[in-house]
Amino acid sequence: MKKDFLYNELADNIANKIKKGVLKTGERLPSVRMLSEEHGVSINTAKRVFLELEAQSLIESKPKKGYYVSALNYLKLPLPEISQPMPIANNAAPSELMNGVYSTMGNRDLTLFSIGVPSGDLLPLAKLKHEIVLATRALEEGGTEYEPLQGNEKLRRMVAARSLAWGGNLVEDDIITTNGCMNALVLCLMALTKPGDTIALESPCYPGILQLAVSLGLKVLEVATHPITGIDIEGLKQLLPQIDVCLLVPNFNTPLGYCMPDENKQEIVALLAQNNIPLIEDDTYGDLHFDLERPKSCKSFDTEGNVLWCGSVSKTLAPGFRVGWVAPGKYKDKILKLKLVQSVSSTALINEAVGNFLLTGKYEYHLRQLRRKLQENYQRYVDCIVQYFPEGTKVSRPQGGLALWVEFPKDINTNELYNLALKKKISISPGRIFTLQDQYHNCMRLCIGLPWTNQVEVKLKELGRLAKMM
Repeated sequence: MKKDFLYNELADNIANKIKKGVLKTGERLPSVRMLSEEHGVSINTAKRVFLELEAQSLIESKPKKGYYVSALNYLKLPLPEISQPMPIANNAAPSELMNGVYSTMGNRDLTLFSIGVPSGDLLPLAKLKHEIVLATRALEEGGTEYEPLQGNEKLRRMVAARSLAWGGNLVEDDIITTNGCMNALVLCLMALTKPGDTIALESPCYPGILQLAVSLGLKVLEVATHPITGIDIEGLKQLLPQIDVCLLVPNFNTPLGYCMPDENKQEIVALLAQNNIPLIEDDTYGDLHFDLERPKSCKSFDTEGNVLWCGSVSKTLAPGFRVGWVAPGKYKDKILKLKLVQSVSSTALINEAVGNFLLTGKYEYHLRQLRRKLQENYQRYVDCIVQYFPEGTKVSRPQGGLALWVEFPKDINTNELYNLALKKKISISPGRIFTLQDQYHNCMRLCIGLPWTNQVEVKLKELGRLAKMM
């Protein structure tokens, strides 16, 4: 574990310097021997560092010359446009298209670029099975009894402990467990809104959140976002008189993958508190950061209990376990009452298993491996897009998470591309499902959570060919 930590730390430090431009394209890196001596690691560990950076396409080896910083392909492609949704409330979702995309979940005959979860091949399945066996033995009656309304104590304690890394400073009693993050969002919206109220969301926005808002009879105000920094604060300010509640995904939002700067998070938290507008924060992707440290959340800056912080392990560990939570601040009593009516209890056995997985350090070890794979996939996807996609294609620059947002030239309609791709056993998420308005027809989201294989590269090449035909 100690060797793994040294290797990970060294690789991450060099990768960070390359991505931030401290090490420039074409610059020569220290030799394997020099790296070994400088950091006091073995030659084999130093070699692993360079192999890892090479796998991420960050460096390249030149025979008899050493290792050099590669040209970063994602810098060759322009960023997607800043979104410009209409400043009007809407409540009509493109249900047929959404249902078509999500009906492909679990279809092993398709290459599922459309479903934003990590593949089982990237998850510690054997370890999770073992934890479930241990949980069965540890819990009274084998986990068949109801657990406390607020949720498994061990899981809540570990979620609170992990919050210290990003300034959340939560304690066990602040947390309520839920059946996945979507259940947490449902409880929050039911506690804070009534049909006819208006909710502010980022645009583009995760389709599940859009559908949830519409199903609860809410009007949706989509707010402009920048592909690097997230929601436009000035645009949000102008809409404040119309807003009853705000729901944001500030860390690695899907589909754009941006991470809102800390100063923006702080400003938004203060702005909404001043106007007595609750902020529901979906931080499901926060642990999937590509930089060295986990970013802060809006909850980090909450001094009044106005932020309802929601999370889960659905995007990091086990989508099917449906383990989530919420730290609802001053709205805790409302959420507990609703949970009692809605579900009574979370799943005792699964929550115990996940709580123990977090407690033993296995989760953090797994996250390091998963983040590395996702970042590596991001680089490889972009390499394929540069080679195979139409000229004029634009791509987001995710700072973490599972999504890559692709913007084609205006004459390429991704609804049509979706239908063409299905015939080739490829499923994508057309841009239109990420909005309630008439926009993003030339965009799509690709999930980078698949294990990289020759088949994945072939399918991306095929997608590019189909797009060029259009």
